[in-house]
Amino acid sequence: MKLICAFALAATPALAGDFSTSYPYDGSFEDATFSVESAIVNAGLVIDYRSHTGEMLERTRADVGGEKLYDAADIFLFCSATVSRQVMEADPALIAFCPYGIYVSERDGQVEIGYQNYPDGPMDAVEELLDGLVQEALAF
Repeated sequence: MKLICAFALAATPALAGDFSTSYPYDGSFEDATFSVESAIVNAGLVIDYRSHTGEMLERTRADVGGEKLYDAADIFLFCSATVSRQVMEADPALIAFCPYGIYVSERDGQVEIGYQNYPDGPMDAVEELLDGLVQEALAF
């Protein structure tokens, strides 16, 4: 019974405020980034850019001050022509949210995969896409 409860908690998204949804990943940061990259590419999408945000924050920490935030953190940026067209035909101003991103972070040995939450309405299609890709990465 404890194993089932622990699994159920692990599969539940953690909301960081209301601006992002993240899921714990049972594996290394490197495995998580490989899984995310594979999920995006396997969906027929092209990764426009991989931001090494954790490295940038660590590299600039001495200059700007502050504590170490992540052991590692990357963000994968990409678009979906189908979903982007769908949301931008509903409201062309939604171009402001493209490209979309999925992040992988590691803090204190805990790896997470997540994405930004968007306004309700047409952007729900983007959140469905992102959550599907994250779920595929978690199952990889």
